[in-house]
Amino acid sequence: MKVLKSVLFAVLMTTLVAGGMFAGGGKESSAEGGKIKVTFAGTEAATTGQSRMMQAVADKLNASGKFDAQVLVNGALSGDTDALVTQAKMGVPLVIPSDPGRLASQFNIPDLNILMAPYVLTDSKALAKLPDTELFKDWTAQLEKQGVSFVADMYNGYRSFYTAIPVKQVSDLSGLRIRGFGNNIGNALAKYFGFANIGITWGEVFPGIQQKTLDGCEVQVATAFGSAIYEVAKNLALTKHYMLQSSFVCSTTLLNGMSAEDKAFFLKTIRETAVEYGAIVEKEEQGFYDQMKEKGVTITEVNIADWQKAIQPLYDNNDLKLSDGLKDKLLSQLGL
Repeated sequence: MKVLKSVLFAVLMTTLVAGGMFAGGGKESSAEGGKIKVTFAGTEAATTGQSRMMQAVADKLNASGKFDAQVLVNGALSGDTDALVTQAKMGVPLVIPSDPGRLASQFNIPDLNILMAPYVLTDSKALAKLPDTELFKDWTAQLEKQGVSFVADMYNGYRSFYTAIPVKQVSDLSGLRIRGFGNNIGNALAKYFGFANIGITWGEVFPGIQQKTLDGCEVQVATAFGSAIYEVAKNLALTKHYMLQSSFVCSTTLLNGMSAEDKAFFLKTIRETAVEYGAIVEKEEQGFYDQMKEKGVTITEVNIADWQKAIQPLYDNNDLKLSDGLKDKLLSQLGL
């Protein structure tokens, strides 16, 4: 299956380039036929807030008459987010939802980790202000030097632990094999919470728990429910340790190929829709928790203070290599 997906990915990339969707030639190549071609590509199912958000953006862009936007989700283009971002970096006109931790590792910008560092940001509404901060502008400048532009950051749910055995306190995670982020922020979380971080693709999680090669996963509730994790993991510890974000990046070449007017409309549309769907995702979360209960999942309201205490050494030791005073600077610029 992996080989087949790799072949399909290569074929699709070749088709995009050969079909005039490669934006490396400037304004004419990115606006062939009078419309700017762009593909939104993600790994989540079509029903998730992130995927619906991309479709809504594409519809708005197409309605303007200036864009030819399509959406490929559920790993249709590739199940590997980093690979998709690499294609955007190479100039393919893609918009990709990554996340701050992935971008921090992939582009060696450690300070990006602060956006999703455990228990730092806890108010989803603050993300609406992020594009106006000096930090966001600085991160965008650093990313643009490497071929991608930071377009928007959308709330995509709180992540908690879904396990085959009950987890009520930090020590209960000790020695468990948990699927988490395979990057610096994921490894740091595992280090201080005491579990073994298994960085496999999401498609391998359900069978992994089912076959007992995994003890669980840490993920947002919409994805857990959509993947029927409740069938193999009957326990949910509501730690809400990450405020997951979909960090949308696109090819810098794509942006540079647009007129100032089209670029402004493109960015405004994505950012406003990100705020809109972030609120939708947050509103829908309680419904998913209720459905988890109906499916027989036991939800434990943990003592968050204990989990915050357990993760504090991450900041004391500066495992994420964050700049001095970064947390206070971010909160101040967000008005928190």
